[in-house]
Amino acid sequence: MKQEPHSARKETPPHKEGRVIKLVLADDEHLVRGAIAALLGLEDDIEVVAEVGRGDQVTDLVLEHGANIAVLDIEMPGATGLETAAELKERAPDCGVVILTSFGRPGYLRRALSAGARGFLAKDAPVEQLAGAIRKVHEGGRYIDTDLAAAAMVGGESPLTDREGEVLRAAADGATVAAIAGKLHLTEGTVRNYLSNAIGKTGAENRMAAIRTAQDMGWL
Repeated sequence: MKQEPHSARKETPPHKEGRVIKLVLADDEHLVRGAIAALLGLEDDIEVVAEVGRGDQVTDLVLEHGANIAVLDIEMPGATGLETAAELKERAPDCGVVILTSFGRPGYLRRALSAGARGFLAKDAPVEQLAGAIRKVHEGGRYIDTDLAAAAMVGGESPLTDREGEVLRAAADGATVAAIAGKLHLTEGTVRNYLSNAIGKTGAENRMAAIRTAQDMGWL
């Protein structure tokens, strides 16, 4: 997260007393998380009430601190930012979600919006842009980075069905067909069919190539 030179910064309009935005920040990269928290801490209307490096700890912290906004990285242990956004939508619907990403994968934006996120921007965006996105989401609006939105439009919709995507995710660590079938409560023949369909739709030569293609496009 970059900070623009002081001379380039626009003056932040005064905010009403008591309107401080309480924010939970989640990123598994400690240095990045600390830098973002420090820069946001310079904003007079934003308070980082908790920092965490795992997605599966976010919702409890949001509820504990009564946070208004959760800023989430996508790739985190425990739960991804997209999974965490979906959980917040269920358990803490009044908390706005802003997703940060260092990946230009077109499928991520659609999945983030489906999960309930209302902000989506690059992790290396200037802090003024992030602070503005946080304020806009807090006010009930949306903030979508234009470059990421353009990439999402070019990339197109995922051709995979929900089940095909689920089977590919289960296969990502090299699991056998039998193991995938047991985990997803499917027959081995059904798993093979889903894998075959996914391979064909991604234009890949095998299941691992299909997984890489789907991940690169942000479909998984």
